[in-house]
Amino acid sequence: MVTDVKLLQRGLFVEYASLAWMTVECVVAIYSGMTAWSLALLAFGGDSLIELLSSFAVVEHLRTSLRGRSRSTAHVETKRVEWVTTLLLVSLIPVIGLAAAYSFLSGIKPESSLLGIAVAIAAVVIMPVLWFEKKRIGIAADCLPLTIDAVESATCFWMATALLSGLAMNYVWRISWIDYLATLVILVFVAREAGESISEVREG
Repeated sequence: MVTDVKLLQRGLFVEYASLAWMTVECVVAIYSGMTAWSLALLAFGGDSLIELLSSFAVVEHLRTSLRGRSRSTAHVETKRVEWVTTLLLVSLIPVIGLAAAYSFLSGIKPESSLLGIAVAIAAVVIMPVLWFEKKRIGIAADCLPLTIDAVESATCFWMATALLSGLAMNYVWRISWIDYLATLVILVFVAREAGESISEVREG
């Protein structure tokens, strides 16, 4: 029991760190995406916003668990948070898809962004740490909402990798269409991870 409490406290600390970083990432990505007309940056910012909301939901779940609710109440709360975090991940798909369609039909040519490159580099470094910590603690504490949130952190890492590649190539070679390719990679990855999360929740 003591071990479980320590794990949940550690998980709560990691989620607070995630909240802090995702707030910075969201604001910077959306701002730089709007100034550079970069769909990939805006999609990345949208992912950051959804992961921020997901972290809020998981934080509330962990705080409730640490307060010691009854088993039946905790079970209902757990299922609710599992679906909230999963649906937040699924919601990324139409957001990115509609943005891509609008950008393509409008003939927008995205520019590169040094600020965007900086936030992408930071995300590539930070997100794996959050990803592995959430997954490790979630498995050890048998906390599915935390492991699902780890999937979203993994999604953010791969999105940041695709984003960084696209922004760097656009910056060096001025290839504006690479932004659309990066967005497509992001969309495919998110769709796959969303499907896996739905399966996990149903089986859980």
